[in-house]
Amino acid sequence: MKRNKLLLLTLLLPFIAAAQPRLPKDYYWEKMPNGLEVVVIENSKVPLATIEIAVKNGAYTEGPEFSGLSHLFEHMFFKANRDYPNQEKFLKRTQELGAIWNGTTAEERVNYFFTFNKDSLDAGLKFMNAAIRFPIYRTEDMQKERPVVDGEFQRAESDPGFQIWYECQKKLWGDLVTRKNPIGDHNIINTATPEKMMTIKNKYYFPNNSLLTICGDVKHEEAFALANTIFGDWANSGFNPIEKYPIPEFSPLKSTEYFVRESPIALTPYVNYWWQGPDTRHDSRSTIAADVFSAIVGMNSSKWQQALVDKGLATFAGVGYQTQKYTGPISIFVVPNPNKLRECHQEIVKQIGMWSQQDYFTDEQLRDAKEIIRRNDIRNKEKPSSLPSQLSYLWCSATPEY
Repeated sequence: MKRNKLLLLTLLLPFIAAAQPRLPKDYYWEKMPNGLEVVVIENSKVPLATIEIAVKNGAYTEGPEFSGLSHLFEHMFFKANRDYPNQEKFLKRTQELGAIWNGTTAEERVNYFFTFNKDSLDAGLKFMNAAIRFPIYRTEDMQKERPVVDGEFQRAESDPGFQIWYECQKKLWGDLVTRKNPIGDHNIINTATPEKMMTIKNKYYFPNNSLLTICGDVKHEEAFALANTIFGDWANSGFNPIEKYPIPEFSPLKSTEYFVRESPIALTPYVNYWWQGPDTRHDSRSTIAADVFSAIVGMNSSKWQQALVDKGLATFAGVGYQTQKYTGPISIFVVPNPNKLRECHQEIVKQIGMWSQQDYFTDEQLRDAKEIIRRNDIRNKEKPSSLPSQLSYLWCSATPEY
């Protein structure tokens, strides 16, 4: 009986008392009854506030028939909604707020953000609420925006680096390549309809699939109160979108494949090597190890750089890992000496074969790599308006504590 009373009391609170994630100093987290997670970051370096909503949506939710439409959906967010029924009124309101705004679409996240004077926090949150919850999709608006989104694709195709990247993705992910390609498919983008936009909204755009971050010269108590007042009646979906519409597992590569992609616009050769790497669902430790190792081989003192760049086989040789929840890729990008392509490739393969040797890097290099990552993290946090996006990336592709 006492337990039931306690449960009832908990449900009456404005925010749900749930397990608090471990967050840095001046980060405050709450979860609203409708499932919306809210993080407030107090940072008074400048008298501004940034608000961001991130949604677990993006390429990984897209089968072939929706390839690129999460990106188009992001563009349509800035068009029209219930409170601002056309883009002219939408843009006028951003000017009244003095807002800087944008959105991004990636494999595992779509996010929307506004930065404005701290005194406009209430008005800015209401503006965000109207756009995220009550969009209007008109055929004429989509006819204007489809070429804009497809134009981004076409511009990317004019880059030889994108061309080889795209070919690698098709071979790396096979039949599921659309779930790793946010930019999409020309035909799907150019034939998109308002009905498809509503399908995306009705699958993923719910408070229990979203993170609201408020950052800047704000107080967390006031920010939480405003969030509850403005977003509190946003209805929970009643289901976990990622469970109801599960992301298929990527099939492991069965063999090593080499190929050549010729491009008449390429002025210098590029060499890419790709692997399917670890992800944060199954092996978070290895994802961190991949980041640290990438930093090690990026140092001038590394055997990798000495063997390739110092000996004139390449002008650039980078190794990278992308942290993701669903099979993060490991990649090598090399700009080889055009006159030593074969030697460069042979040395790369030789170096990769040495990576597992205990003496491939020193304890000092390991310490230096960790310090490089730590300092980069400090530098990345110097701009308050960038903090929400850094946090939401981890919220979508790992955990806030990651």
